[in-house]
Amino acid sequence: MTLERLFFSRIRMGETTAAAAALVFGLAVFSSPDYGQSMTIPDTDSYVVAQASSTRAPAEDSAMVFETLTVRKEGAVLFVEIAAPPMNLLGPELVRDLVSLIQRAEADDAVQVLVFKSADPDYFISHVDVTRIKQYREEAAKLTGEASIALLFRRLSTSRLITIAQIEGRVRGAGSEFVLACDMRFAARESAIFSQPEQAFGTIPGGGAVQHLTRLMGRARALEVILSAGDYDAELAERYGWINRALPAKALSDFVRSLALRIASFPASGRVVVKERINAITLASVEDFRRDSDLFGEGVRAPEAQRQTQAAFKRGFQTRDAEMDLARMLGDLR
Repeated sequence: MTLERLFFSRIRMGETTAAAAALVFGLAVFSSPDYGQSMTIPDTDSYVVAQASSTRAPAEDSAMVFETLTVRKEGAVLFVEIAAPPMNLLGPELVRDLVSLIQRAEADDAVQVLVFKSADPDYFISHVDVTRIKQYREEAAKLTGEASIALLFRRLSTSRLITIAQIEGRVRGAGSEFVLACDMRFAARESAIFSQPEQAFGTIPGGGAVQHLTRLMGRARALEVILSAGDYDAELAERYGWINRALPAKALSDFVRSLALRIASFPASGRVVVKERINAITLASVEDFRRDSDLFGEGVRAPEAQRQTQAAFKRGFQTRDAEMDLARMLGDLR
């Protein structure tokens, strides 16, 4: 067990300070005059091909040092462990490190595959930190030119790199949208839990879940998942198409490692063409992702959404213990 996993397995938080001022600050970002304004970025599913043909200088392994990520290289694969205590919220530090990781990995011809896993056995990525929206959106803009998590995640989907999520613990909201942006998802049968809880607050997922889940599951199941704001275990997630496979926890790491190394061993040119052609069929446009992001922003500004969020904080929202059963807690908000 790594030091990070040992730390996460022992840490337990009490009630965090979730003052109304912090909540209002986070939600008020969406009411700012520049919310929804955006720069034009290319909507090209051939971006992955352009990346593959560009000239890149190898990145130094010593440069792969981050605050919230631990990176280990094996062959052409980077194994990336997420460690953002106390519960792997998607805040500005984690977004900053993900942006930097993507930039450095894409700049290194020797890197072909990224594998993401968590140092925390209970949380992969819990969801966004709603008290720090402005800050993490600013970090996302450093990669895409737009202050949008949705477009950051879509950018990962168009990368020349093959990305694999190795999921243990809870992955909800933007955490779910992050793994949906990855090319493949494999989860521990005993511990992985998936959710899109946004409807409990009266808004829609804004980071790509609407686009991905509808294509992966079909209309009826996507509606069920999004409208219920419920928790789904790994076996049901596999049946619905949310993930590739649910595997026993003891077999998960070896399976993902073997697959990643096998993929990386084949010629890069073939992978690039395969991914570009599949993206052309399955990946929604920049405009669709941007529209969902804007609708999410409109939703969280609504008075009902703000009341629901304040009520959730009073019940322990964004605290480690309370979110172990977030679906139940959100159901009690009614």
